Amino acid sequence: MGMEHFKDAILTGKTTLGIELGSTRIKAVLVNEENEPIASGSHDWENQYIDNVWTYNLDDIWRGVQNSYGQMTSDVKNKYGVELTTIGAIGFSGMMHGYMAFDESGELLVPFRTWRNTITGPASEQLTNVFQYQIPQRWSIAHLYQAILNGESHVKNIRFLTTLAGYIHWKLTGEKVLGVGEASGMFPIDINTKDFNKSMLAQFNELVASNDYSWKIEDILPKVLVAGESAGVLTEEGVKLLDVSGKLKAGIPLCPPEGDAGTGMVATNSVAKRTGNVSAGTSVFAMAVLEKELSKVYEEIDLVTTPSGDLVAMVHCNNCTSDLNAWVSIFKEFASAMGMEADMSKIFSTLYNKALEGNAECGGLLAYNYFSGEHITHFEEGRPLFVRTPESKFNLANFMRVHLFTALGALKIGLDILLKQESVQLDEIFGHGGLFKTKDVGQKIMAGAINVPVSVMETAGEGGAWGIAILASYMISKEEGQSLDEYLSKHVFQGKTGSKMQPDPRDVEGFEQFIKRYIDGLEIERKAVEIL
Repeated sequence: MGMEHFKDAILTGKTTLGIELGSTRIKAVLVNEENEPIASGSHDWENQYIDNVWTYNLDDIWRGVQNSYGQMTSDVKNKYGVELTTIGAIGFSGMMHGYMAFDESGELLVPFRTWRNTITGPASEQLTNVFQYQIPQRWSIAHLYQAILNGESHVKNIRFLTTLAGYIHWKLTGEKVLGVGEASGMFPIDINTKDFNKSMLAQFNELVASNDYSWKIEDILPKVLVAGESAGVLTEEGVKLLDVSGKLKAGIPLCPPEGDAGTGMVATNSVAKRTGNVSAGTSVFAMAVLEKELSKVYEEIDLVTTPSGDLVAMVHCNNCTSDLNAWVSIFKEFASAMGMEADMSKIFSTLYNKALEGNAECGGLLAYNYFSGEHITHFEEGRPLFVRTPESKFNLANFMRVHLFTALGALKIGLDILLKQESVQLDEIFGHGGLFKTKDVGQKIMAGAINVPVSVMETAGEGGAWGIAILASYMISKEEGQSLDEYLSKHVFQGKTGSKMQPDPRDVEGFEQFIKRYIDGLEIERKAVEIL
């Protein structure tokens, strides 16, 4: 496309903007009618630990939103020589869960409690029992109920409870709404009504009835919307909060605010049933879009929804590539000591590819990559560990292979619950994140671990800000009755197939043997935590 075409799209508002607030970075991405990124801006930020709570203060939130927006408009001006004054639609996305509670006059009652806090153990346990539905500690309802159990005085004054994305959207539009994917991390969703589960709302009210609050839970939660529904427009007050230069015009439509899980699904084209995605970096999580409810509650599996309200099972593990990267660094040190200066990407690709030459089950080696605790295998803290017997086939290929396998060990245990116990059917998983950077290797091992074809898209690096920009596009340009997954395959990912890899039966068999050894050896890891 020529420069004039882009310029015209910007001037006539044939664009959409997505802004995502991640835990370390806020990113703004402007896309054209073809859903291609044409400008971006970002702002780095950090949470603070104050009074035993992980938080971000409101000034930092707005400074970050304004900076990332401002940088994006500078990018527009530098690249295309025009001022940005209008946009087709805007969407906001943020870290899911957490607790932002407001009073009658819209004042924040206590500092924002983010998803990182693990201060809601008793609430999470009790609610899981009452609802017979997995309520993780980071969910908003667990935060609220814990505040009630703690006897916190602010609770009686709550008039609105929302998430980070919901808060920003409300301030920019005046609308107290949330996209269903984000809402599903506040309180359980009924996938038939695509709204909060009515019987669980009633159960919650009954649970706290003796406190005589003037509110009922349904009165203080946001209204739930699905992808494609209209979620209000940018007000004059909203313009002042978003664009400090004041050049942007009010009246721009906003799509429902979403969580980072939902925008990740959109950005990886995994919102259709029987698909899923795996994000593998420092930590790893897998999401699988289900065809039906699970038969029972599993503490290892969280249930959320896609932005369209389909049920998603989520397996999250704290540890993935940290130990693997640490070993690669040791080999880099060795290379330097030998006077060989190789760049990191060459060392990674050499070592990763070496792993493909190893024995299918890693030659009897065993490793645990636990830098921190791992709830799937019930560890409060971890110790990275490498173990072998004198008979193990100890060579470089098996050594690298076992560290790649163990990076997916805890994840495999969680996914086996879905794939084996619940017989969940998956046609394809989309992989993204650091583990998949070296061509073919992480992808091949992932396919072997879960016995499902794994695809890696070139666009996966665009991330959640792009995902929420696409949700904004979907709202204003979908055809009558067009579902989100149809829109994605037709308007966003058509022709962008990426590479798809079928599981190799040798890897599948090898991983099954490895995971048996991994489970049997967890006692060794427990002992290491006790002793070291």
